[in-house]
Amino acid sequence: MADDIIIAAGWRAGAIGDIVALHGRYYAQRWAFGPFFEAKVASDLAEFIKQLHQHPSQLWCAMDSMGRVVGAIAIDGRHGRDQGAHLRWFILDSCCRGLGLGSRLLDTALAFCRDADFARVSLWTFEGLVEARRLYESRGFALAEELSGQTWGKTVTEQRFELIVQAKK
Repeated sequence: MADDIIIAAGWRAGAIGDIVALHGRYYAQRWAFGPFFEAKVASDLAEFIKQLHQHPSQLWCAMDSMGRVVGAIAIDGRHGRDQGAHLRWFILDSCCRGLGLGSRLLDTALAFCRDADFARVSLWTFEGLVEARRLYESRGFALAEELSGQTWGKTVTEQRFELIVQAKK
């Protein structure tokens, strides 16, 4: 199945809804996140898409052979190259986990950051997403900050990971 999935850069029709639905279902089922979280993903992603080409930013959608979005990742570069990029909306459909698709998406996003000369890449997540953390750390991300917060509408231990980007030579 992994060979049938393509990674396409940029917005695609239905991508916002598909990405929001992937987040909403996954985090509701596994972490009991509710409508606040899903609405936040929807509004933040919609705002990002409206401004996608105003900054060195990009969205990638993993699409199956039927054209469905089964995964996504984005680099938000609105704060500039010196402050660094923000990795966001990294998600995979449960049917695509364990196939190497997460690695493909993350590597694509990090290559973009190197090509765009970002000094660093950071991301916010929360404690307990073990597989995601393992993937981030395998690419050189390190835990930079940890605090209790309600960014996602539920109290969790929020974590910020950061990677110092090595420019392409």
